Amino acid sequence: MSEVRPQGRPHAVWGDETEVVQLALDWTSKRMVRETDPFSTARPAADLAAAVGHAIRPEGIGGAEALRIFDEILEPATRAQDDPLNLAYIAAAPTRAAVAFDLVTSSANIFGGLWESGAGAIFAENQALQWIIGLLDWPETAGGTFVSGGTSGNLSALMTARETAKTRRGGRPAGGWQLAYTSNAHSSINSAAKALDVDRVDVPIDDRGHMTGAALRAVLEQSPNVFAVVASAGTTNEGLVDDLADIADVCEEFGVWMHVDGAYGGAGLAAPSIRPIFDGIERADSFIVDPHKWLFAPYDCCALIYREPELARAVHSQHASYLDAIDRNEWNPSELALHLSRRVRGLPLWFSLATHGTDKYRDAIEASVSTARAVTQAIDESDYLELVREPELSVLLFVRTGWTAEQYSAWSKQVAHDGVILCVPTKWRGQTVLRLAFVNPDTEASKVMAALETLR
Repeated sequence: MSEVRPQGRPHAVWGDETEVVQLALDWTSKRMVRETDPFSTARPAADLAAAVGHAIRPEGIGGAEALRIFDEILEPATRAQDDPLNLAYIAAAPTRAAVAFDLVTSSANIFGGLWESGAGAIFAENQALQWIIGLLDWPETAGGTFVSGGTSGNLSALMTARETAKTRRGGRPAGGWQLAYTSNAHSSINSAAKALDVDRVDVPIDDRGHMTGAALRAVLEQSPNVFAVVASAGTTNEGLVDDLADIADVCEEFGVWMHVDGAYGGAGLAAPSIRPIFDGIERADSFIVDPHKWLFAPYDCCALIYREPELARAVHSQHASYLDAIDRNEWNPSELALHLSRRVRGLPLWFSLATHGTDKYRDAIEASVSTARAVTQAIDESDYLELVREPELSVLLFVRTGWTAEQYSAWSKQVAHDGVILCVPTKWRGQTVLRLAFVNPDTEASKVMAALETLR
């Protein structure tokens, strides 16, 4: 028989919070199972200020009123990321199991920076990471941690790469370090380069939009101070995967760190129909994927993985008198990225994987790929829409023949306002196009095409 734990008593300062806790739990249980609201959208700050009023007061307004404000005003003024027809940017479609366990994770209030304080939770996170490591076909000795998002993951990985190069090459080179990547790399790579105070070396893309081994070799022959190359495993705008096997050959030839940004597309490793596109990724040095994008976890969650995690420990371990008692032989996530305090944000992914099984994850990702292909075919057969390129993963770019940038913008705003579909214009080779990103297994091709009928 399980131990009966004592119930909480009224707090000396906060008082009895039982009622407000129950209110929050009741709201949460209903939100988790209800259909999404396609009309939810941002409102001007002035409107929100008028509707909310002064919620933060010396005497407080009480939990019931605070929750009413959130329920009736604040939450409807956010975009429903898990709506099946939210196909803008890279939305999130977490499983209900993952969302529910995010509540459990928060309630447990676990400090996940150190093994000493979060051993059980960190162990579970590492099981989820090992599943991803298996998809990469990396050795079991590989490992990493969960950070807030791709920006943090890329920065931490590249910091490890720079400091490793500094150690191996005997110091910082004259003229400073250089980082090689293409114009298709995520904007966070530019941010990382600025944060690390390194110069960018542009690698030209080919006519498919890919980084190739040949182009990279030509760049590295002229740029001896490059410490790392960033390859893409699913670019955000077009869903493209660079020529990873050829890039790996060149990185090995020049002794340069190979980092793969798979924030969106890395989930495709679990889908047999597209897995061959990623061949060569097994030879990379570091990798990120955002489970809050296409692995059905809630915000915020990025898996950062190193082939040799001891290299990351040498860079990211923090030392101070109050940290002297840390057992550095254990798995301390604080030593694997640019962070110390952290929540165990990988637990909702672990719980959902354990609940549903990896086969269902495979099927859910394949469903998005199938939907993208079905919409691709329908657009091909349309007399008023035209593809601008064949999709590689699950991002689709197309045009409405004869339309201007202004018409795209007006249409996008109108159908979003009407709750029809979220589809925003983007740029492709200087041309304004429309973009659909399929990461929700609930999205149906027939409903997408019905929504696109409004383009007539």
